[in-house]
Formats: sequence, structure tokens, C-alpha cells
Amino acid sequence: MVTNLTQDPHSVRTGEREKVLEVAIGREVRAFRKQQNITVAELAQLTGLSIGMLSKIENGNTSPSLTTLQSLADALSVPLTSFFRQFEERREAVHTKAGEGVELEREGTRADHQYNLLGHIGANGSGVIVEPYLITLTVESDVFPTFQHGGIETIYMLEGEVDYRHGDQIYPLTPGDTLFFDADAPHGPERLVSLPARYISVISYPQTN
Repeated sequence: MVTNLTQDPHSVRTGEREKVLEVAIGREVRAFRKQQNITVAELAQLTGLSIGMLSKIENGNTSPSLTTLQSLADALSVPLTSFFRQFEERREAVHTKAGEGVELEREGTRADHQYNLLGHIGANGSGVIVEPYLITLTVESDVFPTFQHGGIETIYMLEGEVDYRHGDQIYPLTPGDTLFFDADAPHGPERLVSLPARYISVISYPQTN
């Protein structure tokens, strides 16, 4: 089955750099205004700008002049340069060499059941935290931990076979299979069909301030 994606994961942003800057400035203006519990109308009165113009600035729909930015900075009591923080923010990448993932003990982890965190980026401009794990199960067991947490989880089966439970459904997973689900429902391995079993688990959830 072929499904059209709403966003091409391999595309390169070709929009004008100026537009990206406008959006970054608008987000910072709105963030500072809300931090100080100032309404759009109150900020308009402080700066002499119209409510309509302020809305355009906050939504990234116009390019404010330096004079306008200085007025906003004065009214919000912040340095003018603070409006450019997000635009200039460094975008990070994490490279984890083979065998260098951080081994973690999750609740209910048994001997020879390994959970390796492959990388982690904290607070970032996307507003989403993503945690990729390599999970290795090597010993037969009749009892497995049941996980339940916020966010979305994706499992990609690499080796072996596992019957995986999500809610009241059981999904047989073999190499190459993917399971994508709401992690707020109880989930976890139900039966190890073929060992060793290895799969990638990627958990994503909104970052909180």
C-alpha cells in the first residue's frame, strides 16, 4: 500500500531564509509576551503598534523593522537580540557507535533482557523528545513487564520472533515488521517465539518546560 506523506522526510527546506527568520521572531515575541502575562492589546498600547500588526508579527506573516523590534524589546524589557535566539539555535545530532548505547534497567527488566538507549536530545525547537532503544531478549521467560506511558512508540523487528501485546491485541512480529502505537495503552512482549530477539523501539512524546 502506498500512502502520500504530508511531509517529505528527505526534502530540504527551500523557503526563503527571511520567512524562517520571521517565524522565529514571531515565536519569541509571543513567548515573552505570555511569560509576562501581557495581552496583545496591552502590548499594542505599549508599543504604539496596531493589534493587527502584532498578530502578523507573532504569526510570522510580516518582517518587522529594526525600529519595531526595538519598540517590542523595550516594552517587554528584553534585549533586542533575544528575538533571534531560536533562529540562531544550534541543531544537534547524536552519533552512537556500535556497542556504545547506554544500558538501562527499566521496571521489570530481567537478566539477559537488555535495553540500550541509542541517543537522546533534550529540549529542542521541535517540541518533541525522541528516545530510540535497542532491545535484546535472549532468555525464555513466562513473565514480562507491562509498560504504559505517554507518547507514541514505534517498534521495528530486527531478529527473532515475538508476540507483542498492545491493549487487548496480540501482534506476531518477525524481522522487518513494524508496530506503531499509542504508548498510553498497556504494552510489552507477550511471548518469545524465536530467540534471540532484537528490535528497535522509538518513543516520542511532547517536551515539557
